Amino acid sequence: MKKSNFALRLQTSLLEEARKVADAEGVALNQLINVAVAEKLSALRTETYFAERVARADVPRALDILRRAGVGREPDKGDGLMDPVE
Repeated sequence: MKKSNFALRLQTSLLEEARKVADAEGVALNQLINVAVAEKLSALRTETYFAERVARADVPRALDILRRAGVGREPDKGDGLMDPVE
């Protein structure tokens, strides 16, 4: 894995909190920042992925498939509504 250096400017309070969290998690500050950036990128990419899927969705076809699901079949063992938890 190729690594690079990047000068990151953080607000003092944010840096202090990041250091506290890194210490509490037992990881280096650099590792904490890498994981935080990776998590954010993953979230943004996931949002884009679902937006692209929605754009090409065929809603009427999907609803037709759902309407036909299970027609003419007996429920499998264990299928059914559960008793509500009180």
